[in-house]
Amino acid sequence: MTTNTHVNSDRLWKSLMDMAKIGATEKGGVCRLALTDLDKEARDLFVKWCKEANCTIKIDQMGNVFARRAGTDNTLAPVVTGSHIDSQPTGGKFDGVYGVLAGLEVIRTLNDLKMETLRPIEASIWTNEEGSRFAPAMVSSGIFGGVFDLEYGLSRPDLDGKTMGQELARIGYAGPEPVGGRPIHAFFEAHIEQGPILEHDKKQIGIVQGGLGQRWMEVTMIGVESHAGPTPMRIRKDAMVGASAVITAVNKIGNSYQHACATVGLVQCMPNSRNTIPGKVFFTIDLRHNEDETLSKMASEAKEACEKASKENGLKLEYKEIWYLPPTHFSRDCVKAVENAANDLGFSSMPIISGAGHDSFYISRVAPAAMVFVPCEGGISHNEIENAKQEDIAAGCSVLLRAMVERANAR
Repeated sequence: MTTNTHVNSDRLWKSLMDMAKIGATEKGGVCRLALTDLDKEARDLFVKWCKEANCTIKIDQMGNVFARRAGTDNTLAPVVTGSHIDSQPTGGKFDGVYGVLAGLEVIRTLNDLKMETLRPIEASIWTNEEGSRFAPAMVSSGIFGGVFDLEYGLSRPDLDGKTMGQELARIGYAGPEPVGGRPIHAFFEAHIEQGPILEHDKKQIGIVQGGLGQRWMEVTMIGVESHAGPTPMRIRKDAMVGASAVITAVNKIGNSYQHACATVGLVQCMPNSRNTIPGKVFFTIDLRHNEDETLSKMASEAKEACEKASKENGLKLEYKEIWYLPPTHFSRDCVKAVENAANDLGFSSMPIISGAGHDSFYISRVAPAAMVFVPCEGGISHNEIENAKQEDIAAGCSVLLRAMVERANAR
């Protein structure tokens, strides 16, 4: 490949804008929750495009989709790329889906160039990366990576009690292939950064070295519902007061450690009436750090805060850690392939650590992996106003193309 070999920027951009119409929101974002009818529509469109690019399609039992472009030796393990197409309830039109459609554009560009690769190349969709409908996040790639078992994944319920297994069957994406066990020579994932570092440092490509570890907790505080008027303050058992104390403590934990993040992002108050003292509050805690020991300390402090707030307010506490993702370190060979590609193409770049979780984290447990980041406007993501420049989107995909071809032609 030459330094003049780039993907078709306009075609990639059009694919992204066409896909963004599925689940489009008024503010320019996307609401396309995992395994909804909109998710099915987006999957169907991707599969259609891949078949038009002469790919063969395989779907596994968790609905992960693999579109394969044949190599000259199809007995060799493929080089795979991909991400997710499910979104947050108020998500953007680049998060995840960019990595999926960048994979398709790699295949389309190779077809345009009539270029063969030794190994097959695949573009993939990973089910329920966001975890916004079914917790935890990245559950399907987690099964592929050996972290969860299939029964666990299929049984994950949404807030209405519908399971992933039921919804996969309903939308027709409960595939026959086993989850995992298939060899991958190298895995790459292109993604918007979802933070402000690349834009601030005026770099076009982020060479991702790895990612922060994460711990997710679900907490329920149970008090006593009572009338907001006749019930004296001194005898109340207000679950919201307890939850508020924990929320403040979690924020303090996040500010106590360098490189830490701590968030309470979901709160459900029952009965949620303006003149009734809250009798029950359910909320989540999201903790992140790049050092496992510090992450464990943060988790201990969060639990202590819950226990203290419950005791002080006369509440019953239900506390459960539902997900643990250790810090991730990517393959040196794959990271080097991304670095070489960025340098060869003349794009400004820098090493970076991902603060968000991605499917490549779990896939890295069973295959060499790396990521390509591109800037997003203002570092904003998980937001309808999420945006990225067409030239940056194309640059990241061109780096992806070059890195994948390098690994696909390696024995």
